[in-house]
Amino acid sequence: MSHYKPIEQSFKVAYEYKLHFTEHIFSMDNPLFKDIIQGYNSKGGVKVLFVIDSGVLTCHPNLSEDITSYCTQNNSVIHLTDQMVITGGEQCKNDYHNVERILNAVNDNRICRHSFVVAIGGGAIIDMVGYAAAIAHRGVKLIRIPTTVLSQNDSAVGVKNSFNILGKKNFLGTFAPAYAIINDSNFLTTLEQRDWISGIAEAVKVALIKDAVFFDFIEENSTLLRARDMESMEYLIYRCAEMHMEHIAQGGDPFESGSSRPLDFGHWAAHKLEYMTNYQLRHGEAVAIGMALDLVYAHFIGLIGKETLDRILKVLEQIGFDLHIPLQKDGDLDNLLNGIQEFREHLGGELTITLISKIGAKHDVHEIDISTMGKAIVWLNEMYKPKVSNTAC
Repeated sequence: MSHYKPIEQSFKVAYEYKLHFTEHIFSMDNPLFKDIIQGYNSKGGVKVLFVIDSGVLTCHPNLSEDITSYCTQNNSVIHLTDQMVITGGEQCKNDYHNVERILNAVNDNRICRHSFVVAIGGGAIIDMVGYAAAIAHRGVKLIRIPTTVLSQNDSAVGVKNSFNILGKKNFLGTFAPAYAIINDSNFLTTLEQRDWISGIAEAVKVALIKDAVFFDFIEENSTLLRARDMESMEYLIYRCAEMHMEHIAQGGDPFESGSSRPLDFGHWAAHKLEYMTNYQLRHGEAVAIGMALDLVYAHFIGLIGKETLDRILKVLEQIGFDLHIPLQKDGDLDNLLNGIQEFREHLGGELTITLISKIGAKHDVHEIDISTMGKAIVWLNEMYKPKVSNTAC
């Protein structure tokens, strides 16, 4: 038996990162990107590797040229090493070759911990590039430039990076805060309507669990938001991102060591539905359905009244969400319900599902009555049956 006492130490690490708001980030007269790089290293010559979502380049064909020109003009500060293009969307997180491509580029361009990887694109690209950057050299510096509503108000402002594997969303992942996030509103102007609407789901989510006044704003501006009113959208993104960052910094569990994840309200079903539809559902669309389902369940167990349920469902409809659950074949209902157990495994430990007791007030439960949740699925699908056209072909 050893007579040596255990050696014990503890330490804390302070993380700081900023979310910037701008327009036309690579315009020659916009100093923000240069200033961010220079703020890290005033001596200049910082190597930067860009990874760009191909969909962004399709909508903004001059982006690559603008980046080259911008970096050339500021070459005393920025050393542009390469611009990689990767097909975006959730499927990019299912192909590990994409991670390997980025790791090879980091190696070939000699990107080190004092260099930057810059991810430009939607939430999936941001997730995947962030994961690759976090495991290269145990972490190279990352700048996120999210280009969708969902990534600007939610996924890109957090500290998580991830990759899908073994048939499970985000099974691989890291907690690694970006050095900076830059929200450029110009990227939103070319979004498909589905992507414009999809990101609003995360704002509804955070409002329902944290801020009734913010929900009032979304309710009052639901038709404006659907009609792509930029002023309303910019405020929605700002407030939503602000609340997410406040939760990360002040919620007491930024790296989710516990089992409670209130920001995942509506997500146990959303993650499962994305997988079941082979990611044909946008994440925000799946979150809207997941919230609707959990709200119906909350009503069935007496947590919220019918008036509250109807009010929230109406707002989701007005924004433009289809709340029908896409169950295609026998066994899909049971398969969806299995998502509850998979969510518990993903969290680890005790099951914790966030519901609400009223608008703006979260309510965690540690058990789900499967029979009642099944009835909630059936009720929601009866309520939102797909519309059948009577027009002859």
